[in-house]
Amino acid sequence: MIKRLFAQLPTSVWLLVLAYALMNSGGSLVVFIASLIATHIAPSQDQATLPVALMIVGVACSAIPLGKLQTRYGRKKVFLGFAVLACGSALLSALSLWDKNFYQFCAATFLMGFTMASAHQYRFAVIEHAGVAQAATVTSILLLGGLLSAFIGPEIALLGKSLIAYDFIGSYLLLAIIFALCVLLLAFTRDSPVSNLASDLSPSTHSGWQLILRSPILLLALLSSVVAYMVMSFIMTATPLTMHQHMGHSLDHTKLVIQSHIAAMYLPSLLAGLLIRRCGFRWVLWPGLMTFLICVVIAMYNNHFIHFWLALVLLGIGWNFLFIAGTTLLPMGHNHEDRFKVQATNDFILFTCQAIAALSSGWFLYHYQWQGVLLMTLPLLLFYLFFLWRSTAFPLIKAANN
Repeated sequence: MIKRLFAQLPTSVWLLVLAYALMNSGGSLVVFIASLIATHIAPSQDQATLPVALMIVGVACSAIPLGKLQTRYGRKKVFLGFAVLACGSALLSALSLWDKNFYQFCAATFLMGFTMASAHQYRFAVIEHAGVAQAATVTSILLLGGLLSAFIGPEIALLGKSLIAYDFIGSYLLLAIIFALCVLLLAFTRDSPVSNLASDLSPSTHSGWQLILRSPILLLALLSSVVAYMVMSFIMTATPLTMHQHMGHSLDHTKLVIQSHIAAMYLPSLLAGLLIRRCGFRWVLWPGLMTFLICVVIAMYNNHFIHFWLALVLLGIGWNFLFIAGTTLLPMGHNHEDRFKVQATNDFILFTCQAIAALSSGWFLYHYQWQGVLLMTLPLLLFYLFFLWRSTAFPLIKAANN
């Protein structure tokens, strides 16, 4: 099967998979150590999760400009430019730690969010290279490639921790090298071919917002991704501080939980893609929702290492199922002329909601502790359950596939 995929898929798909893994290692590194760094240099402890939240805010803020830039210059040039920016943000982070400047460190993680937004667009680029018929397959492969980032980010964080006099400066210098490798990989990719975007839909004069609100398929795609990211970010952002600072778990145990969580975000990718192709979207969306609910129950049950580990693994699996479904559904609801505005609007809404979740996570953790963070995910999950039950998108999806 793997040999056949290598033969079928263009080289640019595989280069983007590797670039995605390297670029996202920055996100996993920031999630792992940024809050721990902030506890030592932030003016107050309730700002400890601010750098992680600002990275996600950066993703949201850059979504619309990123779409406009890609419309004008194409994907490859924009991807290369943002990869160079990633190198700069890693170096600025190292300089901020040298100066012990918290707000400069926050600015650096905010800029890193811009580069993460660019990496998220790789998922649409691989679909364009492979064609909509293989959307579930290539999306799954891309996210499976992201499994590497679960290990690269935290490992270089610990490897570089004491490399230079001040903690974690070396980690960000190593990250800059990783981003430089990403620039090299992207230089050998080709721009996305429009001809691979098969669609029977006629061009539209509506804005991205209008297109999403008028289409049950696009609405289901957006809401599935929003729920995936909001629940995942809300719980994940609070986990390192809860484990290491509040519950006294070791840094190694905290690292293992974060690594396992990020691995679980990507490892089920091929299974999710297979379920979509063989059984349909219901068999991915409903299990994803149920996995989230079980995650919350386990996390509330106890604060032992095994409970954190199981909960965060299930959190990653739930995210994977909902996000792959949402990404695969999106190209089914628009034509290729509208792709940049729909994708940009989708990502703007998605990552704005994720930023809200990440920003509020630290506040809820500070005021209501771990249990409060977990309880706040339930209203969103119950709303999504109702939406999924009443959605009119499934008959349209079936008709589109036929």
